Amino acid sequence: MLSRLTRLQAVAVCALPVVALLAAAVLAPLPFSVAQPGMTADVLGKNKGTQVITVSGAPTRDTEGQLRMTTIEATGPDAHVSLGDVLDGWFATDQAVMPRDAVYPSGDSVKEIERHNTQQMRQSQDAATRAALNYLHLGDKNVRVSLKLADVGGPSAGLLFSLGVVDKLDGDGSGGDLTGGRTVAGTGTIGADGTVGAVGGVSLKTRAARRDGATVFLVPKAECADAKAELPKGLRLIPVTTLKGAVDALVSLKKGGGPVPSC
Repeated sequence: MLSRLTRLQAVAVCALPVVALLAAAVLAPLPFSVAQPGMTADVLGKNKGTQVITVSGAPTRDTEGQLRMTTIEATGPDAHVSLGDVLDGWFATDQAVMPRDAVYPSGDSVKEIERHNTQQMRQSQDAATRAALNYLHLGDKNVRVSLKLADVGGPSAGLLFSLGVVDKLDGDGSGGDLTGGRTVAGTGTIGADGTVGAVGGVSLKTRAARRDGATVFLVPKAECADAKAELPKGLRLIPVTTLKGAVDALVSLKKGGGPVPSC
């Protein structure tokens, strides 16, 4: 005949499944990615020894200052992200927890995602070139633009590519640099018509920009609130919706003679 359990023993026995469930929740993979500030690259210069923007068929100008595209780094689509990782990311000031589908919407395998990101980058470069040449009224001229940026995928460098082409061909329109000699960073997709689109991860990209010396950050207007939420000290936000608006804002900032949008 079994003896009756004491109250303490009963509590211990009942607690075992709860502890097991909690342990499983902590260790189980979750559908999130943990992201942090990534690399930046000056589209007016070289990246890993290769010129990012090369223009032929039209005279180009020497530039000063920098136009830095920004990125984020996220745990891979096949990475094991646990509840502990998610909690750490939520409380860390230099990390963000994002739904995995928002970071990797194109598929489950690493190869699928790499192919998708490469395709998006190629399409973004084509759109950036068309937007810049159309802005400069060179769309029907024999001007060729080559854009090369190793180990970076996706469409979020589109705006900075377009600005780089404009700066190399026309500068501020009156012989000076579009950057005014500053280190300007930013993010945003670009359409062939010059429309700037949102990208995500802007609060991490502002940190990457400031880390690498930027004092001005161009942000899609729709993401102003996200960019302001954890804005690094010393970084000025300029919201943009079009390539023309971005150029006008940088020219006004340089010359100090016109209004400059702010978030």
